[in-house]
Amino acid sequence: MKAIGIDIGTTTISGVVLSVDEELVVEARTVENGSFLKTEYEWERIQDVDLILRKATDLVNELLERCPEAEAIGLTGQMHGIVYLDSSGKHISPLYTWQDGRGNLPDGEGKPLTELVQERTGLNVAAGYGLLSHLYNLRNGLTPPGAVSLCTIGDYLGMVLTGRKAPLVHTSNGASLGFFGSQNGRFRTGALEKVGIDSQILPELTDDFTVLGTYRGIPVTAAIGDNQASFLGSVGIYPNIILLNMGTGGQISALSDQYFEAPGIEARPFFNGKYLLVGSSLCGGRAYAVLEHFFREYACAAGLPDAAQYGLMAQLAQKGMEQQDRMQVRTTFNGTRVHPGLRGSITNLSEDNFTPEGLTFGVLEGMARELYDMYSLMRAGTGLEAEHLVASGNGLRMNPVLQEICRRMFHAELSLAEYKEEAACGAAISGTIAIGRELA
Repeated sequence: MKAIGIDIGTTTISGVVLSVDEELVVEARTVENGSFLKTEYEWERIQDVDLILRKATDLVNELLERCPEAEAIGLTGQMHGIVYLDSSGKHISPLYTWQDGRGNLPDGEGKPLTELVQERTGLNVAAGYGLLSHLYNLRNGLTPPGAVSLCTIGDYLGMVLTGRKAPLVHTSNGASLGFFGSQNGRFRTGALEKVGIDSQILPELTDDFTVLGTYRGIPVTAAIGDNQASFLGSVGIYPNIILLNMGTGGQISALSDQYFEAPGIEARPFFNGKYLLVGSSLCGGRAYAVLEHFFREYACAAGLPDAAQYGLMAQLAQKGMEQQDRMQVRTTFNGTRVHPGLRGSITNLSEDNFTPEGLTFGVLEGMARELYDMYSLMRAGTGLEAEHLVASGNGLRMNPVLQEICRRMFHAELSLAEYKEEAACGAAISGTIAIGRELA
């Protein structure tokens, strides 16, 4: 059996053809997303929906030309963000992405919406979560006229492919919008009413891998969250295996039969009554890119060519690992979901360790430490033990020193995820599960 998986990421759009029986990716394509729209606001991060759809649909068609025997199309994509829809099911807004910062802006009452929501409802809803972005739009007259519903970009692709007029959203994507009760798999309508959001705009939910309809005669399944898809594509459904992802951001995910949440830790709906315990670092792999930019600017100031510094940084990191008394770098350059105003820091500096190699290693260790601290909360709350680590994302795949740091910190062996396109593969697997259930 072969299935197609599509992943609409923030920076790229990927597609695979997965041979399920052979556990082999037989076709893989990735194109640049490139859809960010220029705006006058530094905090606004929105993308062109038409451009995304054109690229994603072209990718589906290309993979179908190469594999016409595909039996399912599974979807995933960046979570948290929202697209507004009219009564005919057509989008009438850009994609407000997970990186959008309007939820952190002071509102009419002089406080960030994140704080206002916490005070009125007791819920911690981070900036970038779709319903918080919607709340800002409501309070500032930015909701498009005629908007009757909203959904994620993966959900909307499913609608376009199948001709649906209303979204059907998997609970993994529903939870990513905020104001969601993962224990019962439903939106917290009472909390929404307290902040002035009419629950009529909420999409219909499904907690199963559900068939939406067909595209060119092939079943298309409801999009699942990219976090859940990545876990499904790289770990499967196994306990005590920790997925570490280091890309634009950083993320740690673990499967659990228990519902558990703590500051910075979410229990996200997964599959068959199980949860993914998830912690996310906002800076993640971008911290290493920030350091590279620092070194590059210095090189240019010193009269050297403007060239990438990653090769030299790899050598510096290896040397930094040999230091005994190391500086400690906190890589919260963009804050955290719990404390958005927090910033990074460097401590334990000495005359001996204040070196380029010490700084390079310290940044890598700080990136790993953010995820390890989240794992410590999970372990304390559930008894979870890391028996094995699976690493995904180019920030980990391309950095052997960071891999070794994680091995030592978690006291567990580490292997790279089998597929580079983990989320797209997980989407394909969800499609095969849905087809199996549909036939049953």
